[in-house]
Amino acid sequence: MTAATTAAASASAELVQSVDWAAIAPPVITAVVALVALVADLFVPPARRRLLGWTAIAGLVAALLALLPLRAGDRSTFCLTTDPATCGYTADHFTLAVQFLVLGGALLTALLSLTETERQRDGSAGLPAGEFWFLLLSSTAGAALLPASRDLATLVVALEVASLPAFALVGLRRGDRLSGEAALKFFLSSVTATAVTLLGVSFVYAATGTLHLTGIAEALPRVPGQLDTLATAGVALTLVGFAFKTAAVPFHFWVPDTYAGAPLPVAAYLSVVGKAVGFTGLILVAVIAFPAYADVWGPALAVLAALTMTAGNAAALRQSAARALSAVRLLAWSSVAQAGYLLVPVAAAAYTGAAAVGATIAYALMYAVVNLGAFAVVALVARTHPAKRIADFRGLYATRPAAALALAFFLLCLAGLPPGIIGLFAKVTVFSAAVDAGLGWLAAIMAVNVVLGLFYYLRWTAVLFRSPARTEAPVPETAPVAVPTGTATATTQVREPVPLPLAAALALTTVAAVALSGYPQLVLGFAARTLF
Repeated sequence: MTAATTAAASASAELVQSVDWAAIAPPVITAVVALVALVADLFVPPARRRLLGWTAIAGLVAALLALLPLRAGDRSTFCLTTDPATCGYTADHFTLAVQFLVLGGALLTALLSLTETERQRDGSAGLPAGEFWFLLLSSTAGAALLPASRDLATLVVALEVASLPAFALVGLRRGDRLSGEAALKFFLSSVTATAVTLLGVSFVYAATGTLHLTGIAEALPRVPGQLDTLATAGVALTLVGFAFKTAAVPFHFWVPDTYAGAPLPVAAYLSVVGKAVGFTGLILVAVIAFPAYADVWGPALAVLAALTMTAGNAAALRQSAARALSAVRLLAWSSVAQAGYLLVPVAAAAYTGAAAVGATIAYALMYAVVNLGAFAVVALVARTHPAKRIADFRGLYATRPAAALALAFFLLCLAGLPPGIIGLFAKVTVFSAAVDAGLGWLAAIMAVNVVLGLFYYLRWTAVLFRSPARTEAPVPETAPVAVPTGTATATTQVREPVPLPLAAALALTTVAAVALSGYPQLVLGFAARTLF
């Protein structure tokens, strides 16, 4: 072999990146199972389509188990051959915490969705099984990839892999006008966010010459004067794009209609996993890539947090109990308010460093458990009251005491009241992050908003224990149920068997919420280690 050939071979070898398959296993397993579900749908007879759902659930469990070998939080892959310390994928504690939230949230969503892919009680066809499981798992794979992304190219790709299937999931109920309208609003807002993000990323790359987050952090303070305006515009546009994804005010207008029009499990998925995607991306670009501009994005995010929690709580207060879909809309506006609380530690990180984002992770884990539990109870009641009104929950304790107590506990956790200790501790952690950062005005606004939230959470809780308005004959499992219109009076709950997957989702969320309230250090201590 000649010297020239040897040199060429050596240069080629230096360009080959090694792959740590264990580090990338969680998103890879999820993506592979998504393809398996799509292909299997061609061969599985309609009567056995539930197997696709159980396959998806098994895949998500396998992806969660794949996190165990990574618990040390010291794995990286897709590193530059010329600089092994600069990697495109990092499985640190922050990544593992968010991946656990994403995969766990998707698993609970899958349990809620099993009955949605079968023929419904009113005789209508359920959601198409093959397409649903493929889209859900594909979106989950993108959401699991995003927290590990350490360059803007991978970050944007992961963001779109998580978002694009979600558009289709929202509009998957064919022939439903509300579902189509919800999907269109979600699509237009997300496309706008993506366009703004891509424009910002291109400006940042033009100014710094790199896409890796750590490289951007090193290059931004040294940007030449003639490129300073370009870099500033890129930072601002990138952050605005992720603010769309977090549903921060004034980029929140799509949330209530999207949640109300989407299938109920999809709304639950968006409220937890979709929110995790937006906040993860925002944390990565703000804290890792743009610390040089902390004096700009810190105050901006603090103002956004104040506006978001206030607007969300104000809109939730206005929800009428007798209005159709009021239960889902209240959870949607509550989700906007909770996004404001989640933004507080991110804003605080501009003043106190990356350690503050641990409060966001702790709060997000608490919120994921109790919010999915609340959606599980709404799904249970919606089996006999498809209008999904808050008034439909009147007298729930009389017929389903376990479900009523569980929902009351979830609402108290969201409100931050005992016995929902985990909700109280999570809010105190966020409050402390604001105070430690010197954002006393933001802490005061948060305290006022927590009091506002008590009103509508406790109002819904009180409905559960009121005497039923009137008695209604039980409805057989196979009887059609018409969606009521107008503002009819509330009725008592109808007792019928609870599907096993729905019961499992409700049991898992209840046990997790009670365990975290009894031992909140499980979340708070775990989140404290989510440093970059």
